[in-house]
Amino acid sequence: MKNSQMGLPIRPFYLLSLFLVIFSALHLILVAKSASDYTTLIYKGCAKQSLSDPTGVYSQAISTLFGTLIAQSSKAKFYKTSSGSGQNSINGLFQCRGDLSNVDCYSCVSQLPTLIDKLCGKPVAARIQLLGCYMLYEVQGFPEISGLELLYKTCSTKNAGGAGFEEIRDTALNSLENGMGSGNGFYTTNYQSMYVLGQCEGDLGSSDCNSCVTTAVQRAQVECGSSVSGQIFLGKCFIGYNYYPNGAPKRSSSSSSSFSPETSSGTPSSSGSGQNTGKTVAIILGGAAGVGFLVICLLFARGLMKKHDDY
Repeated sequence: MKNSQMGLPIRPFYLLSLFLVIFSALHLILVAKSASDYTTLIYKGCAKQSLSDPTGVYSQAISTLFGTLIAQSSKAKFYKTSSGSGQNSINGLFQCRGDLSNVDCYSCVSQLPTLIDKLCGKPVAARIQLLGCYMLYEVQGFPEISGLELLYKTCSTKNAGGAGFEEIRDTALNSLENGMGSGNGFYTTNYQSMYVLGQCEGDLGSSDCNSCVTTAVQRAQVECGSSVSGQIFLGKCFIGYNYYPNGAPKRSSSSSSSFSPETSSGTPSSSGSGQNTGKTVAIILGGAAGVGFLVICLLFARGLMKKHDDY
């Protein structure tokens, strides 16, 4: 009876500790999953010419550059700098989407050096664009591309049905152009069933930003036509739009899922599914917590009853 008295109360607390450990692990999985949308790869740009670096001076300069950019991403959305000296210097920058928090910006930018090395190797210039951030570097003297040059575009293969789509799209994009004129270089808005987003490179002047966004809007209208979603990435700016026939969802300005490209089926693609996935997993975890707590209570009650019977 002594062993029964001493052993029974311990089991529920042991199970409680085990459950808390499992719950914490599931929570970490949820956090990692929710971060996956803004780190989705959009495109890569790798110069064809490899970097000639027999002495390792360029590699050292690139490593220093990456370290500086990552460190700055915890406190800024845009940073531009150079590393090395003279003809051996490397110029580079990063930019995060305007609605990312500093923590998410850092998390996004931290992945870019590894991706550059994996996807491009060591060319004389490289640029990697994720859904939430991008980074680029180029050796001193590398010819700069025009800020209006098309780098990448994507248009949904699903077309909008019914009349009035182009009018809604054009009005929304016109609102985007006007909003970008405020001078902060980042703007999002809803118009009826359309959600639009735009951003200019951090050091671009207001006039050049407006010109870049206008060019991107024109390309979206011509090249994406009646597609329900599209993204246009130019050298110095990008825009995107999503059409929601049932009404654009409400979005938080701090949300990392504020723009979700759509697939040909009209449903959010993997790059924009983090928000919904997070909700689903949260519901599962909540249910698991409830069931786990109930099981622990039942075991505890059973232990007390058995203890009482021993008396």
